[in-house]
Amino acid sequence: MNSRLAVATHILTFIETLAGQPATSELIASSVNTNPTLIRRLLSQLAKAGLTTSQMGSGGGALLARPADQITLRDVYGAIDDDGEVFALHDQPNPQCPVGRNINAVLKTRIAAAQQALRDELAKTTIADMAHDVAAQNLLAAKA
Repeated sequence: MNSRLAVATHILTFIETLAGQPATSELIASSVNTNPTLIRRLLSQLAKAGLTTSQMGSGGGALLARPADQITLRDVYGAIDDDGEVFALHDQPNPQCPVGRNINAVLKTRIAAAQQALRDELAKTTIADMAHDVAAQNLLAAKA
């Protein structure tokens, strides 16, 4: 798994903290510390999944398409995951080897269970939870 889930979650959490104000890709990119082009690409995927929307024109930018407490990390994962697989199987194990011939069949059920566990865990956390936790971390840092 690459960092797209983390970056997409960052984007949505950042948008939530703006309390309804649209966020430009440049503003979001400054928070993520990346290129606005990457942000626009991820925003496009998030919009296709119904998680963000865009406000056009002067003062426009990205907004959440639904309340943050109705967007789970599983939704985010589904929006940015291209192939649906957390773990990929080895493409061409040696069919002449007893292990190579059978390893993918043996791994498939275990990997499927792990992927389902990940999805179930991601479904327990919303973008509202993430924004709340970020605010709490800021308070702790301010006290330190």
